[in-house]
Amino acid sequence: MGNHHGHHSQKSDDTGSISGSSTSGSHRKSSHRNSTTTDNSQEKPLEQMAPLERLAKILTEKTQEEDHIKGVTQNVFYRYLFPKYPLLADKLYKFFLENSQSKQNYLSTQSFQQQCEKYLGILEDHAILDIWVKMWSTFDTEKNSYSITPDAFKSLLMCAYHVSMDHYSEGPQMCLSINKTLQAVVDGCFYQKPSLSSQYVMHWLADHASRLLLPLHRYAVHSMATAWRTIDQSEPPESTGLELATPVLEQPSPFGQSKNPHPHLLTMSLSWLLAGALPPLYSRPQKASSPGSSATGLASMSFLSKIACAIPSHWTLIYDSDENGLGANRFLHHVLGYKGPTIVIFKVEDDQKFCVSSPCEWKESNHYFGGEGSAVFQLLPKFQLLEKGSKLLYLNTTVRGYPHGLRAGSNPREPIIIVDGGFEKMEWKKIPYYIETIEVWGCGDQVQRERQLEVKKWEVKEAEKQRTVKLSAADWLDHPDRYLLELAGRPQYHQNQT
Repeated sequence: MGNHHGHHSQKSDDTGSISGSSTSGSHRKSSHRNSTTTDNSQEKPLEQMAPLERLAKILTEKTQEEDHIKGVTQNVFYRYLFPKYPLLADKLYKFFLENSQSKQNYLSTQSFQQQCEKYLGILEDHAILDIWVKMWSTFDTEKNSYSITPDAFKSLLMCAYHVSMDHYSEGPQMCLSINKTLQAVVDGCFYQKPSLSSQYVMHWLADHASRLLLPLHRYAVHSMATAWRTIDQSEPPESTGLELATPVLEQPSPFGQSKNPHPHLLTMSLSWLLAGALPPLYSRPQKASSPGSSATGLASMSFLSKIACAIPSHWTLIYDSDENGLGANRFLHHVLGYKGPTIVIFKVEDDQKFCVSSPCEWKESNHYFGGEGSAVFQLLPKFQLLEKGSKLLYLNTTVRGYPHGLRAGSNPREPIIIVDGGFEKMEWKKIPYYIETIEVWGCGDQVQRERQLEVKKWEVKEAEKQRTVKLSAADWLDHPDRYLLELAGRPQYHQNQT
C-alpha cells in the first residue's frame, strides 16, 4: 500500500523536472508518506478491527512488553488464550508455526492472524479430526507421513476429556474410571501395535467416535474468537456461555452414590465416550420446530452447530436390573412407553460391557425396527463400534413361532447380540455369557420421561379398576367361588341370599 502511494507521488513530482535532486526529493516524500500510512494503520482504533485482528494486535503488544519481540510467542499464546491447557496450547501453536513456514521460533503478527483465520474456516468434521490427530503425531521423513503412538493417542483423548469435563454444567468433574475407559479406546484402535499412521487413526475415529474430538475444536474456536474481550482482566476468563456436548447424567448421583450401593454401569467417562460416538440426537434431543421456522433459519442453525457449542441433555436412568429386578417382564415394564432415544448397557462375565442404542421407542414386534441412529458397541475391555444403521433392533416376548428375547444386528440369521427370552443370558460371537446387570438410560428430554410416568400411573389405575368386579345374584349362583366357600363351611355368602 505504501509502495502504491510512493509510485503516485514520484510520478506527480516528475512532471516538473527529472533532475537528481527532484528524484531524491520525491523519494523523501515517498518515504514520508509510507511512514505516515504505516502510522495511520497502527493507530487504527481497536473497535474498528475484526475480532482476529484485535486479538493479534493485543497479543503482539503483550509479547512486546513481556518477551521484547515483535510478534506472538508461544508463551503469550499459552498464557492469554489457553491458561488452563498448556499441552493444548503447545500443540496448537506448533501447528500454526509449522503451517506458517516461519524461520523464527515465533509467529509474526500477520502470520498469527492468517493462521487463526484459516483455522476458524475449518468446518468439515473429517478435516477437524485430521488436524488434531496430526498435532499429536510425529512426521516420519522416511515414509513421508505422520504416525502416532498409543501413548500420544491416549494423551489426545485425555485432553479432549478434560476440556469437556471442565465445562460440565454442574461444574468440573472427574471420573475414577477414566484411565480404564481411555485404555479401552486405545486398545480398540491400535490392537497392541506400537504405532499407526495418522490417517488410519483419523478414519478409525470417524467410524467409531466421530464427535469425540469436536469439543477441542469448539473450545479453540471459542477462545480465539472471544479472548480479546477479557485478556486485560486480572484473572483468566471462564469461557462464559460455553457448554460442550457432554450429557448431564441424572442428578444427584451420576456416580451411583445414592440409595443404590453399587456404582452405575454408565460412568461419567463412558457417557462422554458414547456422546462422542452416537449421533447428536442422543446428547442434544431435537425439539419440535415452530411453524414459522424458515429454510434460511434452519440453514444458519445447521452452520452454527458446526462451530458453536451444544447444550447438553439429561440422561435419565429408567431401568436398573439391580434395583428393579432382572427379567424380561421387568425390562418391558420400565422401558416400554418411553418415547425418546435410549441406550441399553449389558454387563456380562469377565467385566465385559456392551451397548445397544435405539433412536426411537422400544416396541414388541417380530420384525426388526430402528432408525439410522441405531448402533451396537462393545465398551469394555475394548471399545469398538460393532454395527450401526437402520432396522438393527428386535424385541419379542409374545409372538409364537419367532425367537423370543432381544436381538441386535442387521442379519436376522446371525445377530451380533442375542439375549434370551428370560433376559438371563447373552450371546456374542456365538459365545454365551451370563448377564450380570442391565441398565437402560433415557436420552430424551424431561417431558418424554414425565409422559411415560403418566402412562404408567394410568395403567396402574386401570388395573385396580379391573380387580373390582360387580356380580349380580344370578351370576353368583353359578360362580366357582360360591362352591369354594360352601366347601369351606359357609353355605350362604349373604344373609339375604336364598
